[in-house]
Amino acid sequence: MPSMVSLVSPIPWLVLAAALPGAVPAADLQIEHVTIVSPGRASPMRDAWVRVHDGRIAAISKSGGGAASSSDTTTIDGSGLFLAPGLIDSHVHLGAIPGMTPEQEAQHADIAKAAREQIPRSFLLYGFTSLIDLISTPQEMQRWKSRDMVPDTYFCGGAALMDGYSMNYEPKPQRYSGWPYMLIEPGTAPPDGIDPAMHTPQAVVSRMKADGAICVKTFFERGFDDVRDLPVPKLDTIRAIVKAAHAAGLPVLMHANSDEAQRFGLDAGVDVVVHGLWNWTQEHSATNGVTPGIKKILDQEVARNMGWQPTMQVLQGIKDLFNPSYLSDPRLSRVLPSNLIDWYRSAEGQWFRNEVARGLELSADASPSDFERVVNAGIGPVIDRGKYATAYMLARRGRILFGTDTPSSPTFANPPGLNGWLEMHRLIDAGETPAQIFKSATLTNARSLKLDRDIGTVQVGKRANLLLLRQDPTLTIDAYAGIAKVILNGRVLDPSELAVK
Repeated sequence: MPSMVSLVSPIPWLVLAAALPGAVPAADLQIEHVTIVSPGRASPMRDAWVRVHDGRIAAISKSGGGAASSSDTTTIDGSGLFLAPGLIDSHVHLGAIPGMTPEQEAQHADIAKAAREQIPRSFLLYGFTSLIDLISTPQEMQRWKSRDMVPDTYFCGGAALMDGYSMNYEPKPQRYSGWPYMLIEPGTAPPDGIDPAMHTPQAVVSRMKADGAICVKTFFERGFDDVRDLPVPKLDTIRAIVKAAHAAGLPVLMHANSDEAQRFGLDAGVDVVVHGLWNWTQEHSATNGVTPGIKKILDQEVARNMGWQPTMQVLQGIKDLFNPSYLSDPRLSRVLPSNLIDWYRSAEGQWFRNEVARGLELSADASPSDFERVVNAGIGPVIDRGKYATAYMLARRGRILFGTDTPSSPTFANPPGLNGWLEMHRLIDAGETPAQIFKSATLTNARSLKLDRDIGTVQVGKRANLLLLRQDPTLTIDAYAGIAKVILNGRVLDPSELAVK
């Protein structure tokens, strides 16, 4: 059966978007009689007043202890509500419309326009006020941020090895223009017109830093399905990337979902491995748990305090392609325009499902029971291994970063915003508590990406990216399914403004 690794990371048309904070600060805001829940607080602060000025938290006090609001201050009665920091998804890809190729987008301009207007709102609808696009450029950042309501968005530069994963999906020579930070190792002939001196580890990190990237994303992936001989970087190359990145103050994240890749990441000294450990060699095969060899890798990652992104919902986004009722889920109609959902139902919109079916050696018109049997046999063990590894990391208090890889591939089943909430359910099933999820999606993400001076907690001086919730998010993830208000740089947004009209 196919390994399914091909379905866990963005293909080239997803290699877009980037990031600077986006919303214009609103008028002054005062929230009264609210309960503050924030990582770092030993207990909730009840009956609190929070004052926001110029998009930042200006004051926090007990009830009645703050300055009186002026006539131009918006006041919210927070009685019975919880005030929490906005969520951070530390792994998104914002350049493409999920499930659409650039050619299809060009052919369906009306659908594409509606989708691109809605996608940022859908992230906000589920509380994601900050996003990190792991493979992007300043030009794509500008495109993403051209809309009215956009989460604060940052980007990593994608340091792929020339002709390796994941730039290998695009035909030559077009692929090279889309990867300005690609690595060319000594002894490799460069493409025509490209100076290899501009693509050394030191040169690409320097360019990323100058372009405003906050992190470096690199890759260790030999391939999958019909492509299994992709070049992978030399250890010295990634060690040089890490050295240059750390000198520039940038963390290094590595695509690594196999035992070989995560051992490589440990040897190279990367800061975060992206994806759970779900592809194990025969040496580490097991049916119901983590093997001694896998435990050794995970124990080393815990000992090094390496960041770890499970991205558990990724593979579910492949399984759901074959769920005949998936596109009728009423939750989709809140985050995706109806004309896009209708297009997904069309023969053209089913293209990626059919492509995956061919990889599974099934005809596109196979029976639902045949699809269920083959998909479960192919993907089920991979999902289980990811779950076992995640549970092991959680039990040993590994440094878990919340990230979804939305969309992980051109699947329509990784919907913006909603995919994050579904990821939380996968994590709960693996043993992560609501309180742990709350911290990993706020402070842990912020610290790991060196954003904690601005976001991640409810504190004076930090950006007013906040959520008003009806339930305590440290007790239940259902808190994010019924958000009362989203506050983006001090601008108060009602969920009715964010959901599809």
